[in-house]
Amino acid sequence: MLRVVNRVFLGLVGLVLLVLGGSVLAVGLGAPAPSWWIHHSRHDVLLSDAERTRWRDDGWWWPVVIAVLAVALLLALWWLVAVLRRRRLAEVLVDTGDGEGALLRGRALEDALTEEAARVDGVGRAHAHLTGRRSAPEARVRLALEPHVDPGAALHDLTTGALTHARTSAGLASLPAEVRLRGVKHGAERVS
Repeated sequence: MLRVVNRVFLGLVGLVLLVLGGSVLAVGLGAPAPSWWIHHSRHDVLLSDAERTRWRDDGWWWPVVIAVLAVALLLALWWLVAVLRRRRLAEVLVDTGDGEGALLRGRALEDALTEEAARVDGVGRAHAHLTGRRSAPEARVRLALEPHVDPGAALHDLTTGALTHARTSAGLASLPAEVRLRGVKHGAERVS
C-alpha cells in the first residue's frame, strides 16, 4: 500500500514540476504565455518588488513563512528516510559453530521459508519476509488458507515445520515471527 501511495505521489509531483518547468522554459524562450500563467511576457520577473514586500511590515508574515518551510523540510526528510530505508534483510549471520560466521543471503532464506510454508497442508499461498538485524532476524509470514483448514493447526504446522527448520539451519537462537492468516477467496462456480 505504501509503495502505491509513494509512486502515485511521486508521479503527481513529477507531473506538476514538469508542467511548471516546461511552461517557464517555453515562456522564457519567447512562446506565448498560457492563459493560466501568472506573467504575460518573458521579461516579467517571478516576484516583483511590490509582491516581495507586500507583507513585510506585518508581524505574522515571517514566522508563518519560516514555519511552513520548516514543516515542508521535515516532511521531505521524513519521506526521504522512508524511501531509502531498507525493508528487507539483505543477509543473515549464520553461526558455523567454530567461532567464525558465514553470511547467508536474506532472500535465499526467505525463499526457502516461503516454499516450505506453502507446502503446509491447506495453505493456498505463502509469503515470507525477513526484517531486523542480520544477527537477530525476524520473520513476517503471510498465509492464505483454504476454507477447510483450521487456522490453529496451520499455525502449529508452520511453527514446528518451516520456522523451526529456518531457525536451526541458520543456527539462530531464536527466530521471532509475525504470522498473518487470511482465507483464500474462491470465485463462484456453476454446478450443474
